[in-house]
Amino acid sequence: MKNLPNCSLVTPTYNWPEALELLLLSILNQSVLPNEVLIADDGSKEETKQLIEKYQSLFPIPLIHIWHEDNKNQKPKIMNKAIAKARYDYIIEIDGDIIMNRFFIEDHLKNAEKGLYLFGSRVNIKETILENIIKNKTIFFHFFSKGIKKRGRTIRLPFLMKFAEIHKERSGKLRGCNMSFWKEDFIKINGFNESLVGWGIDDSEMIQRLHNIGINGKRLKFAGIAYHIYHKEQSKIHYEINNEIEKQTTEKKLTFIEKGINQYL
Repeated sequence: MKNLPNCSLVTPTYNWPEALELLLLSILNQSVLPNEVLIADDGSKEETKQLIEKYQSLFPIPLIHIWHEDNKNQKPKIMNKAIAKARYDYIIEIDGDIIMNRFFIEDHLKNAEKGLYLFGSRVNIKETILENIIKNKTIFFHFFSKGIKKRGRTIRLPFLMKFAEIHKERSGKLRGCNMSFWKEDFIKINGFNESLVGWGIDDSEMIQRLHNIGINGKRLKFAGIAYHIYHKEQSKIHYEINNEIEKQTTEKKLTFIEKGINQYL
């Protein structure tokens, strides 16, 4: 195995400790552990804090809780605060409602390259099995598992990454729940744009600025497998405003935003 970069795994969360626990269990099951885990908590209540404290005593690596007060959806801000505290060169970003395949971290680190970011897809866990997987703390899934869709994405053939294409433009398949990048690149573009509020666009707008400074993407296909736990859709009330900000970033080839990670470094 080649020398893998040291990494910080960063995940946002908000008032869903049941899903967060499944994520934490899947971290403990990894073939290669991250060097640390940072939970970017957008204002969750005491139950989430107690869960994290429980797992801090169980984790063989630092499990760090970064929290700020609840002021509606401020994911870009709490993610900037968390990544500012990350101690390692490579950042793997997932969502707090993700269950990772055992080789998820390994696949990201084996494919990490300077000048690139990585993005993967997700298998969807259906509402029909939600109660059951939370009750049983289920973290193992495969092609024949009941209650999943997009099951072709459960297939892991990592040697095929030798043939993965480079994306010089932002892909419509990008999902913030499964991506990774170099911290130094993230700082160059000033991180997530805190002018974006509410659900949506924050990850793709940030990635667009990476492209604008010459960082290309590579899609993890048949590798970096992640399972997304079903939940109701969030409000998209700010989507059009955020979409316009992203459009300006793309058209004007913006590389740096005013309200970003530099506030916390």
